[in-house]
Amino acid sequence: MNQPLLVTATQKAGPRLSLAIGAVVVLLLVALPLLSLLPADHALQVSAYTLTLVGKILCYAIVALALDLVWGYAGLLSLGHGLFFALGGYAMGMYLMRQAAGDGLPGFMTFLSWNELPWYWAGTQHFAWALCLVVLAPGLLALVFGWFAFRSRIKGVYFSIMTQALTFAGMLLFFRNETGFGGNNGFTSFRTLLGFDIAAQGTRAVLFLLTVGLLLASLYLCWRLTQSKFGRLLTAVRDAENRLMFCGYDPRGFKLLVWVLSAVLCGLAGALYVPQVGIINPSEMSPTNSIEAAVWVALGGRGTLIGPLLGAGLVNGMKSWFTVAFPEFWLFFLGALFILVTLYLPKGVVGLLKKRSQP
Repeated sequence: MNQPLLVTATQKAGPRLSLAIGAVVVLLLVALPLLSLLPADHALQVSAYTLTLVGKILCYAIVALALDLVWGYAGLLSLGHGLFFALGGYAMGMYLMRQAAGDGLPGFMTFLSWNELPWYWAGTQHFAWALCLVVLAPGLLALVFGWFAFRSRIKGVYFSIMTQALTFAGMLLFFRNETGFGGNNGFTSFRTLLGFDIAAQGTRAVLFLLTVGLLLASLYLCWRLTQSKFGRLLTAVRDAENRLMFCGYDPRGFKLLVWVLSAVLCGLAGALYVPQVGIINPSEMSPTNSIEAAVWVALGGRGTLIGPLLGAGLVNGMKSWFTVAFPEFWLFFLGALFILVTLYLPKGVVGLLKKRSQP
């Protein structure tokens, strides 16, 4: 008699407990930028380093969420999401460089003896156009790549290899000085954003809150999307694409839509990453970064939305400690982590928690 009642109570308490934990986490995230505004000698003051580190991890969490949307629900393992993230960052960086240069050319162009801005820099002194580029640059690239890839029915490991080749080609292109993106050094030495000092505590606090807002909005959007009929079609694409086609559906449109949406979310995350961290360079397009994003999703639990957020926080928290204490062993640890998760945690941390909570 007691066991069914206990099971029912546990099932009812589960969502409530999750919502309570989520609310506490959100309150803590909102409190961090407010605490950073306290005087430096205050016991509760949050340092600029801590605020920047957490803000960077939140941007990575958005990337993990975007990757989970295409990998966890549509079955498309992308090893090139770092490219979309970097394109959004470069779009915002172009605006910040124009603000720092005033009426002249950005510093790296002056150093290279350029006489005028390239045509694709036109209008980047306007914040509104920069925001458009943040969405258009990764979105259009994803649209073109996805249209050809899905039209050719490329999937599985071949799709993963192509996305990795795409981000590697982008990295090589942006490393070249003649492309007009700062070459190896990229963009840095930002000064103002919409007229506000980018290094000021108030500006950093606002950027952090915007990152929290974007993360919550992205999570809500992905949740509504995955709970809808469209989300069920995505899982059908992942689990039985041939059967879905037999039922009269064309999976190419569904995959293309979710692929472009995922790329745009990465671009928005990159746009908020750059002013907080203060630099963007081609290393953000490194295939290693995209592979790390896959590790975040796998560790947290793909197809769960919340899991990738946990994975991004755990891995990047460990990375911050490892790269200081044992910098030469970080990549070995990352590889071992991915192997262990694949062998012993196929459903990630969230899957393990769900299994332990079952009566």
